[in-house]
Amino acid sequence: MEYRRTGKWGLQVSAISLGAWLTYGSKRVERDMAKECLRKAIESGINFIDVADMYSFGEAERVVGEVIKDYKRSDLVISTKAYWPMSENPNDRGLSRKHITESVNKSLKRFDMEYVDIFFCHRFDDVVPLEETVRAIEDLIRQGKVLYWGTSMWNAANINDGIAAVQAVNANPPIVEQPEYNMIDREFVEGGLDTALAKHGMSMVVWSPLAQGILTGKYNNGIPEGSRYQAVDWFKDHVTEAKLEKARGIAKLAAEMGTTSAALAIAWVLKNPLVASAITGATKISQIDENLKALDVKITPEINERIEAILQNKPVVQKHN
Repeated sequence: MEYRRTGKWGLQVSAISLGAWLTYGSKRVERDMAKECLRKAIESGINFIDVADMYSFGEAERVVGEVIKDYKRSDLVISTKAYWPMSENPNDRGLSRKHITESVNKSLKRFDMEYVDIFFCHRFDDVVPLEETVRAIEDLIRQGKVLYWGTSMWNAANINDGIAAVQAVNANPPIVEQPEYNMIDREFVEGGLDTALAKHGMSMVVWSPLAQGILTGKYNNGIPEGSRYQAVDWFKDHVTEAKLEKARGIAKLAAEMGTTSAALAIAWVLKNPLVASAITGATKISQIDENLKALDVKITPEINERIEAILQNKPVVQKHN
């Protein structure tokens, strides 16, 4: 396994990590299989497990907590998040001091552990002052309940404003951003976010490196039984012919290289120097082995040119004087 630092900071995470979104604690994956996947990941050298309070409304945290009891806590990097509504209570959402504090304490109870390594603000909250959010996280850090914090799907302006708020109150800054990033969805990152992150010494741990499974090639010739397409309603609109055409091109190139579509897609994400980890999902043990193959894939300049010729979607970033 390869381990990478989170930006300029000392924390190191496995280049490939395991996330619990849409899987663990849900009806899609039986509890025993979820635990087997987690154990396989940890025993394969994956040290970063990414969770959130809203993943199966707390059940994902419970599943992860039941597994990590069998391992040395200091060997693992466990994250959680808060922002999305967890109930009808108007205060049980957002990035207020009340919600952040209560959410982290509830997460720790579900995990049955004393601290999380990274707490993520799961989205930007434009109705709560950044100072309130930053001070709440700083208090949790001082209490030892949170070691580092990060952001998720914050744009460049959000990041810059967040850093300014941190500096204004002399608090600990965010060390990592968690955006969606893959061969198909790259505008958000490469359209300016990457510049802001580099400026502030932050890195990325990216979600959906396989574009919700599209880049595995599983949808290239139709919709397979038991796939996310059939299980998650909103995902149907995500699978378009334009995306599948790119996926077919990547599959053909991967075959020529003697690897898989998934491995090539993850390797492409990891070649970005700002990416500390690619957060992958797994509903069965074999998928973890498949994802780990990305570590053996080398993307040369020539291969990268061929990838760009297939994708035809490299963002054009406007330069400002």
